[in-house]
Amino acid sequence: MHDQRPQSTLDRSGRSARHAAPHEQHHHGTHEGSEEAARAHVETVAREQAREETAHERSGQAGDEALAVGLRSHAEGELGEPADEQTEHEQGEDEHGGHATAAIRARGLVRRFDDFTAVDGIDLEIQPGEIYGFLGPNGAGKSTTVRVLCTLIAPDGGSATVAGYDVATQPEQVRLRIGVALQDAALDPKQTGLELLRLQGRLYGLHRNEVATRLEQVRELVDIGDAIYRPIGTYSGGMKRRLDLAAALIHNPDILFLDEPTTGLDPVSRARVWEEVRRLNDELGTTIFLTTQYLEEADELADRVGILSEGKLVAEGRPDHLKRSVGEDMIIARIDGPGEAALTALRSLDGVSAAELHADELTIAASDGASVISPVAVTLSGSGVKVRDLTLRTTTLDDVFLELTGNRIEQSDDATDEEDHQ
Repeated sequence: MHDQRPQSTLDRSGRSARHAAPHEQHHHGTHEGSEEAARAHVETVAREQAREETAHERSGQAGDEALAVGLRSHAEGELGEPADEQTEHEQGEDEHGGHATAAIRARGLVRRFDDFTAVDGIDLEIQPGEIYGFLGPNGAGKSTTVRVLCTLIAPDGGSATVAGYDVATQPEQVRLRIGVALQDAALDPKQTGLELLRLQGRLYGLHRNEVATRLEQVRELVDIGDAIYRPIGTYSGGMKRRLDLAAALIHNPDILFLDEPTTGLDPVSRARVWEEVRRLNDELGTTIFLTTQYLEEADELADRVGILSEGKLVAEGRPDHLKRSVGEDMIIARIDGPGEAALTALRSLDGVSAAELHADELTIAASDGASVISPVAVTLSGSGVKVRDLTLRTTTLDDVFLELTGNRIEQSDDATDEEDHQ
């Protein structure tokens, strides 16, 4: 990291060594000369400090800040337009008719590795403040898409903007506005959590007092506790994930990318990460792009879900809408005794679209099984049949994926990932 400040050295008392001699010489002159020399020294040091602050402000943005994004590499290309200027995408509707304030937009995005197409013509439109779940099995293209949107790798076709800046032509501007927690956290085991977060803040060009303020804010959002003072090598897997999340937030990004944030975590640690993701979105309004292969994670957290298969976006929408689009909830009742009277009564219930009897099993279809199961139980009881058990089976996102692709979304952990092609 290159510091452009004037090359004056401060001694342990905070004085500029460049001006130390005049300060010492005042002992050999008159009292008036001593006062004048002291005043001149103070004024000179003050002016130099002001120049140093100005120089740091002007130089820090283009170099140091662009290094850290949580990517810690791939700083390529020239600076894009200044941060206080709006891009064409921010000034009005684009040629595709999408809303110009989209946090993330992709049109026909393509990324290949030799003859393998990992991302195949993806279109995305994600609004500020939205939690967007990118769902698919290993090898579907999720991580590659994230790496393109985070400017780690360049697209081979199509276009994408993040926070209004083009990922291919304005990567540094994108990096200043995003936080990234990738699948494999690049953490130094010998550093303490506090040292890592301070370093991250300084790499983004934050002043010391700004880093201290952000540390307090981040610690309120992400539960690190006293472990922040311990070497990272002593952390559990869940604690490392939370520290990496804190590092991605230290510069208060507009958009946060979380790539498989809970893979390999135990259920308790996974639930804590979910809680922190919700809090970030609720309290800060942070736009969150979340990739996952866990159905319940996307269902629990995402406002909208995009389902990816073999590099293509095969479905997109709210989780509940997607599930209802492929089937209804099923209520299954196992009974003793004749069920014909119960069957007739069930078919007349509001919310029940169909009911069938097969031997001792009643199957009831409903668009919203949770709201219908109580009336079903009451009806069965009033029909004089004894119910051995009553089960509600709701449609899952896995059912949606199966309907669209013919495969299940959850695969074994040894499935080939797009990383193998890089």
